[in-house]
Amino acid sequence: MTSYRDNMTVPTPRRRNLGFVLAPVVALALMVLFGWGLFSEGDDLPSALIDKPVPEFALAPVLGREEGLSTQDLIGHVSLVNVFASWCVPCRAEHPLFMELSATGEVPLYGINYKDPPEQARAWLDELGDPYTRIGADINGRAGIEWGVYGVPETYVITSDGTIAYRHVGPITRAILEETLLPIVRDLKTQAGKEPTP
Repeated sequence: MTSYRDNMTVPTPRRRNLGFVLAPVVALALMVLFGWGLFSEGDDLPSALIDKPVPEFALAPVLGREEGLSTQDLIGHVSLVNVFASWCVPCRAEHPLFMELSATGEVPLYGINYKDPPEQARAWLDELGDPYTRIGADINGRAGIEWGVYGVPETYVITSDGTIAYRHVGPITRAILEETLLPIVRDLKTQAGKEPTP
Protein backbone atom coordinates (compact mmCIF):
# COMPACT_ATOMS: atom_id res chain seq x y z
CA MET A 1 0.00 0.00 0.00
CA THR A 2 1.43 3.33 -1.04
CA SER A 3 0.69 6.57 0.63
CA TYR A 4 -0.26 9.81 -0.97
CA ARG A 5 3.15 11.11 0.01
CA ASP A 6 4.99 8.30 -1.90
CA ASN A 7 3.24 9.23 -5.16
CA MET A 8 4.18 12.91 -4.97
CA THR A 9 6.97 14.16 -7.23
CA VAL A 10 9.26 16.42 -5.30
CA PRO A 11 10.18 19.40 -7.47
CA THR A 12 13.88 20.09 -7.94
CA PRO A 13 14.83 23.30 -6.20
CA ARG A 14 15.37 26.16 -8.64
CA ARG A 15 18.55 27.19 -6.87
CA ARG A 16 20.32 24.01 -7.98
CA ASN A 17 19.35 24.65 -11.63
CA LEU A 18 20.50 28.25 -11.33
CA GLY A 19 23.92 27.03 -10.17
CA PHE A 20 24.31 24.87 -13.28
CA VAL A 21 23.66 27.94 -15.42
CA LEU A 22 25.73 30.46 -13.47
CA ALA A 23 28.89 28.36 -13.09
CA PRO A 24 29.70 28.25 -16.84
CA VAL A 25 28.78 31.92 -17.25
CA VAL A 26 31.13 32.95 -14.43
CA ALA A 27 33.89 30.67 -15.79
CA LEU A 28 33.53 32.18 -19.28
CA ALA A 29 33.63 35.71 -17.88
CA LEU A 30 36.83 34.93 -15.96
CA MET A 31 38.46 33.40 -19.06
CA VAL A 32 37.58 36.48 -21.13
CA LEU A 33 38.98 38.77 -18.44
CA PHE A 34 42.18 36.68 -18.19
CA GLY A 35 42.60 36.65 -21.98
CA TRP A 36 42.12 40.40 -22.20
CA GLY A 37 44.73 40.97 -19.50
CA LEU A 38 47.11 38.52 -21.14
CA PHE A 39 47.01 39.96 -24.63
CA SER A 40 46.17 43.61 -24.08
CA GLU A 41 49.10 45.94 -24.41
CA GLY A 42 50.62 46.78 -21.04
CA ASP A 43 52.56 49.86 -22.12
CA ASP A 44 50.47 52.13 -19.92
CA LEU A 45 52.44 51.10 -16.83
CA PRO A 46 54.89 53.88 -16.09
CA SER A 47 58.59 53.21 -15.66
CA ALA A 48 60.89 55.50 -13.73
CA LEU A 49 63.84 54.06 -15.67
CA ILE A 50 62.91 55.29 -19.16
CA ASP A 51 65.73 57.51 -20.48
CA LYS A 52 67.95 56.44 -17.58
CA PRO A 53 70.95 54.09 -17.58
CA VAL A 54 70.31 50.39 -17.06
CA PRO A 55 70.75 49.42 -13.42
CA GLU A 56 74.07 48.09 -12.22
CA PHE A 57 73.77 44.32 -12.06
CA ALA A 58 75.79 41.18 -12.67
CA LEU A 59 74.06 37.81 -12.96
CA ALA A 60 75.54 34.34 -13.15
CA PRO A 61 74.63 32.25 -16.20
CA VAL A 62 71.55 30.06 -16.34
CA LEU A 63 72.37 26.44 -15.56
CA GLY A 64 73.89 24.83 -18.63
CA ARG A 65 74.95 28.14 -20.23
CA GLU A 66 78.46 29.57 -20.06
CA GLU A 67 77.86 33.32 -19.96
CA GLY A 68 75.82 35.37 -17.54
CA LEU A 69 74.64 38.95 -18.02
CA SER A 70 75.76 42.25 -16.58
CA THR A 71 75.35 45.97 -17.16
CA GLN A 72 78.54 46.08 -19.24
CA ASP A 73 77.12 43.59 -21.77
CA LEU A 74 74.42 46.09 -22.72
CA ILE A 75 76.73 48.97 -23.66
CA GLY A 76 78.07 49.62 -27.15
CA HIS A 77 75.10 48.43 -29.25
CA VAL A 78 71.32 48.69 -29.42
CA SER A 79 69.73 45.61 -27.86
CA LEU A 80 66.61 44.07 -26.37
CA VAL A 81 66.39 42.66 -22.85
CA ASN A 82 63.62 40.16 -22.15
CA VAL A 83 62.66 39.20 -18.59
CA PHE A 84 61.16 35.69 -18.65
CA ALA A 85 60.55 32.55 -16.60
CA SER A 86 59.75 28.93 -17.34
CA TRP A 87 56.62 29.11 -15.14
CA CYS A 88 55.27 32.07 -17.15
CA VAL A 89 52.59 31.05 -19.68
CA PRO A 90 52.76 34.32 -21.69
CA CYS A 91 56.56 33.86 -21.93
CA ARG A 92 55.96 30.57 -23.74
CA ALA A 93 53.54 32.34 -26.11
CA GLU A 94 56.08 35.02 -27.14
CA HIS A 95 59.09 32.69 -27.32
CA PRO A 96 58.67 31.60 -30.99
CA LEU A 97 58.87 35.26 -32.05
CA PHE A 98 62.15 35.64 -30.19
CA MET A 99 63.47 32.52 -31.92
CA GLU A 100 62.58 34.10 -35.28
CA LEU A 101 64.15 37.42 -34.27
CA SER A 102 67.34 35.69 -33.15
CA ALA A 103 67.65 33.94 -36.52
CA THR A 104 67.56 37.31 -38.35
CA GLY A 105 70.52 38.70 -36.37
CA GLU A 106 68.96 42.16 -36.54
CA VAL A 107 69.33 42.95 -32.85
CA PRO A 108 70.93 41.10 -29.95
CA LEU A 109 68.41 39.71 -27.48
CA TYR A 110 69.51 39.30 -23.87
CA GLY A 111 67.58 37.41 -21.23
CA ILE A 112 67.01 37.82 -17.51
CA ASN A 113 65.62 34.56 -16.18
CA TYR A 114 63.41 35.67 -13.29
CA LYS A 115 62.92 33.63 -10.09
CA ASP A 116 63.28 30.30 -11.84
CA PRO A 117 64.57 27.04 -10.36
CA PRO A 118 67.83 26.38 -12.28
CA GLU A 119 66.85 22.94 -13.60
CA GLN A 120 63.49 24.23 -14.85
CA ALA A 121 65.10 27.17 -16.63
CA ARG A 122 67.58 24.89 -18.39
CA ALA A 123 64.87 22.38 -19.37
CA TRP A 124 62.65 25.15 -20.75
CA LEU A 125 65.43 26.58 -22.94
CA ASP A 126 66.50 23.11 -24.08
CA GLU A 127 62.90 22.32 -25.07
CA LEU A 128 61.91 25.61 -26.75
CA GLY A 129 65.28 26.81 -28.01
CA ASP A 130 67.61 29.54 -26.82
CA PRO A 131 67.28 32.85 -28.71
CA TYR A 132 69.39 34.82 -26.23
CA THR A 133 72.90 36.15 -26.81
CA ARG A 134 73.47 35.90 -23.06
CA ILE A 135 71.18 35.05 -20.13
CA GLY A 136 71.53 35.96 -16.49
CA ALA A 137 69.86 33.93 -13.76
CA ASP A 138 67.98 36.24 -11.39
CA ILE A 139 67.10 33.47 -8.95
CA ASN A 140 66.21 35.69 -5.99
CA GLY A 141 64.58 38.47 -8.05
CA ARG A 142 67.02 41.18 -6.94
CA ALA A 143 67.88 42.31 -10.49
CA GLY A 144 64.18 42.38 -11.30
CA ILE A 145 63.66 44.82 -8.44
CA GLU A 146 66.49 47.01 -9.78
CA TRP A 147 64.90 46.98 -13.24
CA GLY A 148 61.47 47.77 -11.79
CA VAL A 149 59.97 44.57 -13.13
CA TYR A 150 56.22 44.58 -12.64
CA GLY A 151 55.64 41.02 -13.83
CA VAL A 152 57.01 38.68 -16.46
CA PRO A 153 57.33 38.92 -19.34
CA GLU A 154 58.76 42.38 -19.81
CA THR A 155 60.92 43.56 -22.70
CA TYR A 156 63.19 46.59 -22.82
CA VAL A 157 64.88 48.39 -25.70
CA ILE A 158 68.38 49.52 -24.72
CA THR A 159 70.33 52.23 -26.56
CA SER A 160 73.98 51.85 -27.50
CA ASP A 161 75.06 53.95 -24.51
CA GLY A 162 73.18 51.66 -22.10
CA THR A 163 70.05 53.77 -21.61
CA ILE A 164 66.57 52.27 -21.34
CA ALA A 165 64.65 53.71 -24.30
CA TYR A 166 61.43 51.70 -24.11
CA ARG A 167 59.66 49.17 -21.89
CA HIS A 168 56.89 46.77 -22.84
CA VAL A 169 55.00 44.92 -20.11
CA GLY A 170 53.32 41.71 -21.19
CA PRO A 171 53.88 39.23 -23.99
CA ILE A 172 55.27 40.39 -27.32
CA THR A 173 53.00 39.75 -30.28
CA ARG A 174 54.03 39.92 -33.93
CA ALA A 175 52.30 43.31 -34.24
CA ILE A 176 54.14 44.72 -31.21
CA LEU A 177 57.45 43.37 -32.50
CA GLU A 178 57.05 44.65 -36.06
CA GLU A 179 55.18 47.90 -35.41
CA THR A 180 56.75 49.06 -32.13
CA LEU A 181 59.96 47.34 -31.01
CA LEU A 182 61.79 46.92 -34.32
CA PRO A 183 61.06 50.48 -35.54
CA ILE A 184 62.48 51.81 -32.25
CA VAL A 185 65.54 49.56 -32.62
CA ARG A 186 66.10 50.65 -36.25
CA ASP A 187 65.71 54.31 -35.37
CA LEU A 188 68.20 54.01 -32.50
CA LYS A 189 70.68 52.21 -34.75
CA THR A 190 70.36 54.94 -37.36
CA GLN A 191 70.96 57.58 -34.73
CA ALA A 192 74.01 55.77 -33.37
CA GLY A 193 75.44 55.02 -36.83
CA LYS A 194 76.18 51.54 -38.09
CA GLU A 195 76.97 49.35 -35.11
CA PRO A 196 78.70 46.01 -34.95
CA THR A 197 76.63 43.15 -33.57
CA PRO A 198 78.34 41.56 -30.57
